[in-house]
Amino acid sequence: MRHLYQKLDDLSVQIEKLNLTEYLELLRNPRRLLYVNFLGGVARGFGMAIGFTLLGALVIYILQRLVILRLPFIGDFIADIIRIVQKELATK
Repeated sequence: MRHLYQKLDDLSVQIEKLNLTEYLELLRNPRRLLYVNFLGGVARGFGMAIGFTLLGALVIYILQRLVILRLPFIGDFIADIIRIVQKELATK
């Protein structure tokens, strides 16, 4: 019987670690569940937008530096890409 009580105590500790009660409360309140999921989606979307912006800026910066070096094969291609990007930025 002592072994069974020990297993039951271990199980209750594991359930507490999983925050199962908080999860069940969240499922019982659909409005709170929607709110939490909405905030999570907004945060992920904002993070992706910032990440793509920084990554794009870094790529354009590197391409501009490569054009300055006047690499024979890649230089003209990169120059065309930079002209297109600058033209798009100027129209906005």
